[in-house]
This record gives sequence, C-alpha cells and structure tokens, in this order.
Amino acid sequence: MALSLHGERSLAAAASANPFAAFMRWIAKAQAARTRRVALSALLELDHGRLNDLGISRDDVTAAIAAPVQGGRLLNTARALRARA
Repeated sequence: MALSLHGERSLAAAASANPFAAFMRWIAKAQAARTRRVALSALLELDHGRLNDLGISRDDVTAAIAAPVQGGRLLNTARALRARA
C-alpha cells in the first residue's frame, strides 16, 4: 500500500464525483459496444469469398465476437498473418 502525504488526495477522491459524467461515460461505452457488435454481425453476413478478400475468415470473426476486449486486435492479427502468406 502506498503512503500518501497529508495534502495528497487518495485515488478514490481523484475519481469523478459527478454522477452525470459517469452516466454519460457509461452511455458512450454502451454505444461503442453496440456499434462493435453490429459491425461484427455484418461481417458474419458476408460470404466466404468477401471475407477472404478482407484477409479474415468466419472463424476469426467469431473469435472477435467471443473476445470483446481483444476483438479488433484478433482481426488485425489474422489479416496480417494472411497478408504475409
């Protein structure tokens, strides 16, 4: 545990106490997650040939859906690996 000086604020005090700002951040995160889900669902609707043109496979898209935090990174890695081949 880190010691703090008398005049320093704790990490809990540094967090925003504005509930409206916290709610707006939550809304923004929810909208970003929805946009991501819609985009990945649209990729699943493409046929194999179009996905191949993009350098990804249906398995890559399903893996990106299953890993929401690393989804974009998984697709970029798959495209990079297929570009080398």
